[in-house]
Amino acid sequence: MTEAAELIAGLDEQQREAARRLLGPVCLLAGAGTGKTRAITHRIAYGVATGVYAPNRVMALTFTSRAAAELRGRLRHLGAGGVSARTFHASALSQLSYFWPQTMGGQMPRLLDGKGKLLAHAAERLRLKLDTASLRDMAGEIEWRKVSRLTMDEYALKVPSRSLPQSVSVEAALDLHAAYEDIKDERRQLDFEDVLLATVGMLELEPRVAQQVREQYRFFVVDEYQDVSPLQQHLLELWLGDRNDLCVVGDASQTIYSFAGASADYLLGFGSRYDDATVVRLEQNYRSSRQIVDTANQLMRGRPGALHLHPAVETTGPVPPVTQYPTDMAEARGVAQTIADEIASGVAPEEIAVLYRVNVQAAALERALSDVGVSTRVQGATRFFELREVKEALMMLKGAAVSIVGEPLFKTVSDVLRSLGWTQEAPEQRGAVRDRWESLNALMGLAEASPPETTLRQFVDELFARQQGQHEPTMAAVTLATLHSAKGLEWRSVYLVGLSEGFVPISYAQGLEAIDEERRLLYVGVTRARERLRLSWGAAGQGRGGERRPSRFLEELRIRSRDAVSSTSA
Repeated sequence: MTEAAELIAGLDEQQREAARRLLGPVCLLAGAGTGKTRAITHRIAYGVATGVYAPNRVMALTFTSRAAAELRGRLRHLGAGGVSARTFHASALSQLSYFWPQTMGGQMPRLLDGKGKLLAHAAERLRLKLDTASLRDMAGEIEWRKVSRLTMDEYALKVPSRSLPQSVSVEAALDLHAAYEDIKDERRQLDFEDVLLATVGMLELEPRVAQQVREQYRFFVVDEYQDVSPLQQHLLELWLGDRNDLCVVGDASQTIYSFAGASADYLLGFGSRYDDATVVRLEQNYRSSRQIVDTANQLMRGRPGALHLHPAVETTGPVPPVTQYPTDMAEARGVAQTIADEIASGVAPEEIAVLYRVNVQAAALERALSDVGVSTRVQGATRFFELREVKEALMMLKGAAVSIVGEPLFKTVSDVLRSLGWTQEAPEQRGAVRDRWESLNALMGLAEASPPETTLRQFVDELFARQQGQHEPTMAAVTLATLHSAKGLEWRSVYLVGLSEGFVPISYAQGLEAIDEERRLLYVGVTRARERLRLSWGAAGQGRGGERRPSRFLEELRIRSRDAVSSTSA
């Protein structure tokens, strides 16, 4: 068997079909857990190995730096390390930085770290008193306007139907948008969306630039295509020009960013836009037990674009139970005790996650888990390599790499970490002391897992490469995450909590489209689980009074799985 043939030999029939279609428009409708990343990376590597693709002429696009780093790592392992795998913004920024001096003259304007401070200044200029939450919501409005490719006049027609903060009138919203843009221009700054807009403008107005970019990149692959916005789609079309060597991958059932401008229409309409498109459905689920797959299928049955998942291997597991608790705190305590029992039975903490709709739900869960001695980490909180103790360790290890030569890696790393307070045995204390130890112990774990011949310098280089690629080490802690931040991740055991009306769907989700998005969000949560899935809700909020109703989605699943429903008075 040739090297190229070996690259696709391990793929299933549908994945192999996609991998062999190297030219022209290709659409992979890939359900949760169906191995889409494996399919697209092997497809690219196969194209390189057969000589169809020159590596430097392939652009693989995705939406997060972490996902881009994963693509690069997999492609490198498959012998296609020369392929460019980036986010839309990173690709646009690279082009904009390169061509700005040639087209505009001088240096490119400085990029804003975030919109908050500048928006606050705009509000002050207009004498508007806005709290942090309102400023955050208005930043989202600005982002939505831009990625939707709306001019200020077009936005003015739509803003009356938008959900604005209570303290912001339609007129004030329009004034705030204008003031924000004025201050940004005065300070010669660009925001995140401006990078895409400016790149679009450059490609449209400068034929020489467009030609140069198209000569550089000939073949495009777009992951998570259901999340593409009108602005990103337009930029992609400009990159393509009159060519059609485009492979897109996505799942309409995982469209959970419509509020931010994402649209699954481009994915679902791909076959209509390209008459000669190859459309492949990936529906073999390699992640979850049949009972979890059945739950996911029940939730999305009959929805537009929904795929029907089939477990690739007939694994058995319990039917996901539905538990009603009297209050939110009772739910948190009940879930925490079940998790403690699960860990005691041998399940690693890092293989367990608790997912919820909004961040405010995390506090009770953190407290309840801490009370039963379970460490937690909040997904989307301070990144591992941004933690103070980790930064200190990296700097000390970097210094040691200069002065210490020939000493075993384990000894050097353990000596450095001991100087920062690490011990072989975990401290009995919970809270900040234990969190610091867990962080340092994760670094120690990486050293222990390194090949015996690894030098300290090589180890330090690997750590900084991990930092750049946001490739964080695994920590012995239960993950707490919102449903949005859980996308793209998976765990052996998943707890979906707070499944009541007002949380899922969220209270401000009005209209059929918004409710459908909430359904898809729950689907994402369900499909994160491999072996065990537990669903629960609290009949009353803590200290707020009033009874709640179970989520309408939960009611659907309860009707179909009545024997799995339980109740507790914990």
